[in-house]
Amino acid sequence: MVVDASVALEQTFSPPADSVLWNKDFLLGAATAAYQIEGAVAEDGRIPSIWDTFSATPGKTLAGDTGAVACDHYHRWPEDIELLASLNVGAYRLSISWPRVMTQDGQPNQLGIAFYRKLLTALRAKGLKTYVTLYHWDLPQHLEDQGGWVNRDTAYRFAEYADMISKELAGLVDAWATLNEPWCSAMHGYGTGHHAPGKQDVVFATQAMHHLLLGHGLAVAHLRANDPAAQVGIVANVGRGTSTGGSAADQRAAWLFELQHNNWVLDPLLKKSYPSALWELWPGAEPLMLAGDMDIIGSKLDFLGINYYFRTNVVSDGKHGYHEVDLEGVERTQMGWEVYPDGLRHLLVGFHRDYPNLPPIYITENGMATDDEVVGGEVDDRQRISFLNRHLEAVNQAVKAGVDVRGYFIWSLMDNFEWAFGYERRFGIIHVDYATQKRTLKRSARLVAQFLAERSAKS
Repeated sequence: MVVDASVALEQTFSPPADSVLWNKDFLLGAATAAYQIEGAVAEDGRIPSIWDTFSATPGKTLAGDTGAVACDHYHRWPEDIELLASLNVGAYRLSISWPRVMTQDGQPNQLGIAFYRKLLTALRAKGLKTYVTLYHWDLPQHLEDQGGWVNRDTAYRFAEYADMISKELAGLVDAWATLNEPWCSAMHGYGTGHHAPGKQDVVFATQAMHHLLLGHGLAVAHLRANDPAAQVGIVANVGRGTSTGGSAADQRAAWLFELQHNNWVLDPLLKKSYPSALWELWPGAEPLMLAGDMDIIGSKLDFLGINYYFRTNVVSDGKHGYHEVDLEGVERTQMGWEVYPDGLRHLLVGFHRDYPNLPPIYITENGMATDDEVVGGEVDDRQRISFLNRHLEAVNQAVKAGVDVRGYFIWSLMDNFEWAFGYERRFGIIHVDYATQKRTLKRSARLVAQFLAERSAKS
């Protein structure tokens, strides 16, 4: 791994004096997801999810790891909330496990709902804002058995879930996000097979995307009706695409990369249409749509969550698509992802330019994996500190360029089950020893807490 020389010098978390981060109204928080931290997969009436099935299938996850225990957050949540509060952050982004709160016949599971009610009540008591995602990839397995997101009926089942849980938890949530990263759910779940349920067909992927977005739009109406004081939005992962090729075809390849990664999700939400060039990239994969679908999908948003991690370099494949070509000599994370903060600034400014109705933005995930170890009771994650400093400065530059960014959530609060990569890749600002479940604040966490205390003390 090549690391920029500046990384070794990064030992503070101190934004420039004119940074938006010093504004007390700019929300700084941390994020997690249910399947990645909760464990307790068979307790209190929780039913199986596609990630239970997928991770238990040999060869699907690194080292055969599963989320069966994860960080045992289901039992250790009081300790985790105390740690979260000690960071002085203003908000916590979490997800609700659909299989934990709803039975197979569509009834509320009160034991599972009680867990989230206790959790949200405790967060509120600590003065933390609650940002709740309804779907962070853990589809109930029985719905996948009926076709999953390729089946239009799943969109209606999701809307019923959203209706039920927003009635149960109304008044405890500051902001609801319907979906986390529909691009990953559709493409990695049904196109590449890298994620649950492991299907590999681009036609499945495009149909799944349409039904995910339809489910989102249907859910929005229920969330607004049941919890009118809460904000309602969605979370999209976005990627910067560039090309080292000099030809027009190579530049078009970079454009196509961003089209399928960003516009495939954002255009339906904000323009009520899919980009026509998608069907040049994926001939014959246009999804079946019914009259009125795009109006439902394009329901007004109170906010847009943006998740950003890295840049992808591509060249033309000589046909209608592209090949990914890794750049040499760039800084990378433990995931192998390039550290490219300017991609975040570039994309935010571009969205502000291209979507006149762009709602306020929260960076709902940004962070990096490093191979962290506890040495002498400390975790010195200096590369992460540098990463956070540089990406927050990219956000600051976007705000100065006119983009309405209102907050930033660090991914992740704690090390956890990193999907197909199991427990090897550590994204947390809190270290978790999976053998003992001991939590240790990393240097990054201590510096964030220190900065926020300093910000709070300013008049």
